Amino acid sequence: MKRILFIIFKRLFIVPIWFLQFVWCQNHPDKYTEQQKYDLLRKVETKTRKAGRITVIPKGLENIPPENGFIFYSNHQGMYDPLAIMDVYDKPFSFVAKKELENVPMLKQVFKIMNAELIERDNLKQSLSVIINVYKKVKEGRRFLIFPEGTRCKTGSTILPFKGGSFKAATKAKCPIVPVAIWNSRNVFETGSIKPVNVYVSFLKPLEYEEYKDLNTTEIADIVHDKIQEEVYKLEENTK
Repeated sequence: MKRILFIIFKRLFIVPIWFLQFVWCQNHPDKYTEQQKYDLLRKVETKTRKAGRITVIPKGLENIPPENGFIFYSNHQGMYDPLAIMDVYDKPFSFVAKKELENVPMLKQVFKIMNAELIERDNLKQSLSVIINVYKKVKEGRRFLIFPEGTRCKTGSTILPFKGGSFKAATKAKCPIVPVAIWNSRNVFETGSIKPVNVYVSFLKPLEYEEYKDLNTTEIADIVHDKIQEEVYKLEENTK
């Protein structure tokens, strides 16, 4: 929270302009291409990152499929995670977020601009509807980000188990699964520090449909979990 206030203070005069730009894009979606809207968000993210003394260090960008739809599956350390991926990836993507966040100012507009899918985790029927929406959009060529832990992990470098149900969208879309390992993002907004912080984002080799088509979603979740966990441990070790 302290870093958020620090950023707002440093960008005090431009934050209202950003908000108005977001509202305009939200209310006039047909006036801009998806790439133009995404570029606006990235521009704001870059200015926010610099004001917050945040550096994002990417690895494995060459592993991201250059075309067609796919799904990023990432561990979830902090609120900055989607922004960290946005910072280093220049093509539009959508993501799945908790529905209870839909009325938070700025976030509400970002969700609309990015065509995010909002999920009610305790509502099975609504959750299934979100899965259907995601896989249909991925089949059409869109890219999505899903956090299969279901919540932010607060256990250091040991990530939480992945929920098998979150992989149903991939199996139905028959798309590549791109594992993403994020390290040190919890030190952006989840602590009281405003010291410079490095966030590491590692894109691992995709798991193609032919590699997982005969597995159930729990088995897929375990494989992706272990790949990301191994990379998180490596990132932690390399940054000591």
